Formats: sequence, structure tokens, C-alpha cells
Amino acid sequence: MNQSALNLIAITIFSFTMLSLLGPVVHVSPLVTAIAAGGLLGVATLDTFSWQGRGGTLLLDWVAGFSPEHRARVLRHEAGHFLVAHHLDIPITGYTLSAWEALRQGQPGAGGVSFDTTHLDTELAQGKLSAQQIDRYCTVWMAGIAAETLVYGNAEGGGNDRQTLYMLWNGLRRSPAEAALKERWATLQAKNLLEANRTAYDRLVKAMERRDSVAACREVLESPTTPPLPNA
Repeated sequence: MNQSALNLIAITIFSFTMLSLLGPVVHVSPLVTAIAAGGLLGVATLDTFSWQGRGGTLLLDWVAGFSPEHRARVLRHEAGHFLVAHHLDIPITGYTLSAWEALRQGQPGAGGVSFDTTHLDTELAQGKLSAQQIDRYCTVWMAGIAAETLVYGNAEGGGNDRQTLYMLWNGLRRSPAEAALKERWATLQAKNLLEANRTAYDRLVKAMERRDSVAACREVLESPTTPPLPNA
């Protein structure tokens, strides 16, 4: 759970606590507090079972969107995924930087970089996932965390990325201890790739901030670091 979600939950709990304590003072009936709490619980239940939690995701995204720092972190997090996937030859099909953008594009969840996982899914279905494929995708999944750490010194996002890695490990019937080792290894590999291509990464961040197309973002990554010298 990210920091925005924790903050919103804390504010909600604090608000209902204060309302229950101060309600008699300001002549607010305890029944009002109970109805409000029940209504909120009902909406949360409906969202969970009917909308797969998308309503809550959109609300959290809207609240977090007021923070320029949060938007900058999301941008740099997703640029990390994009750059590492590009260098590891994992096809990128699109990207979004908020849950609202994801909703408009018909994508689930809070958005992010989308990949073509056909090859991975095929190998998983056949039960013969290669070590090379595992390493490539784990490195891409951990690239957002690596990018945040590189830029800010710590990572606030990446919970879903870690969950994806651990779900893969569970599907492969390997121990959680091995998954933790693979997480650290993949994060280090992603960090090394980002450091080695820092100039291209910074250009990519600007391109994604402009919402350039996937093709245009690839061109940014493939263009030379310095412009060619003019002919004599």
C-alpha cells in the first residue's frame, strides 16, 4: 500500500474518531456518524466486489495527484520500467501515468507501462520458463523501484511490482527466500542499467511527461547521447 493510501486511511479514521467524540458538543447525533460510517463501508464493499477496487484506486490517484512530488515520482518510476524493458528487448505496448489515464485507455489498475507478455505467458503455460526470461522480467518489474531509489534515494511505489515477482515465484513453487534474493538481484541489475544510461533516462522522463507516443519514446532512447559533429 502506498503512502497516499495510508494517509487517506489515517485521515478517514481520525475524522470519524473526532466526529464521534465531538459530535455531542456540536450537536451532531451519533446516528449521523453511524450512518456515514456504514455508508462508507457499503461503498467500499461495492467497489471491492463489483468494480474490483477501481473506485478506490481512482480516488487515491485523485488525492495523490495534488502533490507535484508524487506525480514526479510516478513519472520517474514508470520511465525506469520503460528504459529497462527497452534495453532487455521486452516489447512495450503503451504507458499511462495515472489511474484516470488507465481508465480512459481501458487498462486495469493504476496505470503504468504495459508490455507484450505473449512469449512469457506461452512459456508459463508450457511449464518451461527459462532462467533468461525470469531474469529479464524480474529486472523490468524492479526497474521502477530502482529508478526511484536512483533519483530520490528511496522508493515509495513498487508494491504491485514486488507482488508480481512473488506471484511468479509462488507459481514456480520456489521459496520466498529465493524470491527475496531475486528481488535484490533484479533491483541491482536495473539500477546498473539506469546508471549506465542516465542521460537517455533523463530524456525519456521529459518525453513521457509530454505524453509522447511509445514510438517517439523509443527514438529518444535510441538517439545518440551527443549530436553528430557538422561536416567540415
